[in-house]
Amino acid sequence: MASTHVDIENAEWTPGAPFYGPAAIYHGKEIIQLKVLSDRRQEGGGIAWLVKASPPPGKLIKIVAVALSDEHVFNLEGGRVTKAGQPARGSGGYTLNPKGQPHSALIGTETVALVIYRGEPDEITSLQVVDLGPHPRTRHDRRPDAERRLGARSAGRGGDQ
Repeated sequence: MASTHVDIENAEWTPGAPFYGPAAIYHGKEIIQLKVLSDRRQEGGGIAWLVKASPPPGKLIKIVAVALSDEHVFNLEGGRVTKAGQPARGSGGYTLNPKGQPHSALIGTETVALVIYRGEPDEITSLQVVDLGPHPRTRHDRRPDAERRLGARSAGRGGDQ
């Protein structure tokens, strides 16, 4: 078999809906797009693609899936986030989801990843656009309300207590 070469810069982003389902289109906009780099499933191999996830402003893309073959994911730009939209894993990270592994991702900023499947791609069990959750409170904010109010009053005195 001959080597496969793809000019990434000139390759077009294509709709992700054939693999991710109709929810990959949100209010008429493609929120999941692919650049398929190779597809050797007919020869008993796997499939590799660049995936771009583009959540709408103030929203998260939540993907739940089961790996139908070993899935290697290399985050190139962006990354996964918490329900509140705080970074959980940034670019440069690597994940292996072995065959049969249920897994999920929350994506809160435009994210590009190289995904390589040893065989068939994931079974997407759910793809949703969800609202950002509340931001987690800091340790300072976790104090009881009365203590927080008292602390704010004494801080306003400039330390001359």
